[in-house]
Amino acid sequence: MKTTTTRASPSAVASGVFKIGGDLPVHRLGFGAMRITGPGIWGEPKDPAAARRLLRKVVDLGVNLIDTADSYGPEVSERLIAEALHPYPRSLVIATKGGLTRSGPEQWHPVGRPEYLRQCVELSLRRLRLDCIDLYQLHRFDPKVPAAETLGALKDLQQAGKIRHLGLSEVSVKEIEQARKIVPIVSVQNLYNLGNRQSEAALAYCTKHNLGFIPWFPLAAGDMARKGGALDEAAKHHGATVAQLALAWLLQKSPVILPIPGTASIEHLVENTGAVNVSLTSGEWAEIEQSAGQR
Repeated sequence: MKTTTTRASPSAVASGVFKIGGDLPVHRLGFGAMRITGPGIWGEPKDPAAARRLLRKVVDLGVNLIDTADSYGPEVSERLIAEALHPYPRSLVIATKGGLTRSGPEQWHPVGRPEYLRQCVELSLRRLRLDCIDLYQLHRFDPKVPAAETLGALKDLQQAGKIRHLGLSEVSVKEIEQARKIVPIVSVQNLYNLGNRQSEAALAYCTKHNLGFIPWFPLAAGDMARKGGALDEAAKHHGATVAQLALAWLLQKSPVILPIPGTASIEHLVENTGAVNVSLTSGEWAEIEQSAGQR
C-alpha cells in the first residue's frame, strides 16, 4: 500500500507536544539555530537581515522550540534570536548551551570550570534578553574537570533562578545516570539520525524515563540520501523529500524525540516542516530502517 504526504500547509503544531521537564510544553519539531551564523559556525552570517527573517518564519510555522548555543558564532546565534524575536511569544522556548569555547572556524574545546559556566549563563541571559533560561544544556563534559563540579555550578544557577531546566549533550547512559544523582536532568542532545544510530541506548533510556531526546545532525542521512539510494527511492514513492522522510522517521521513532533541523534557507525550512505531513505504516518504516541499516 502506498502512503503519502497530505497537501496541508506545514505547521510544527502537527508534530505533537512534549512537555520538557513535565511542565514545559513544546511542539516536537523544533529548529536548530547553528547554521544562521557564518561559515564554519564562525562570525556573522552573510546576510544578517535574512537570518532574522528566517527566525521569524520559524515561529510563523508553529515552531516553539529553538535550540542554540553561546558557541555558535560565537555569540552570534543567540544575539540574532533576540534581535529577531524579542519580546518573545509566551509559548516560545529557547534552549541554549554552554561549555565549549571557540578559537576559530570548526574549532570546539570543552571547558567545564564552574566559574566559566557561571559566566556563560550570565552572558547568555544578557544576549537572549532573558531573566531565566528555560532549558540550559551542558554542551560537553570537560575531561579536565570533575563532572560533579561542573554540574554543581549549574545546579547552583538553577537554584538561583537563572535556569529552569537542565540538559546534557553527547553523553552515554552511564553519564546520564551519574548526572541525575547530582541534579535533575530533563533532556539529552546526542548525534542521532536514520544513518547513524549509535545513541540507540541513550534514546531507549530517555524514552523509558520520559527525558526529551534532541537529536543533533538529524538530516545526516549519508549514502542513503544519494540519488537512487534507499531513502531517495522511499521518498519518491511516498511523495516526500529525503529530508521530510528522515525527520518523519525520527518523529515516529519515539514520543520523546524532538528533532531540531537547522538551515539558513526559508525554502528548506518550509520543506523540513512538511515532515509533519508524512504518514507511513509501521511496516513501511521497518523496511526503510532495514534498508538503511544495510548501507
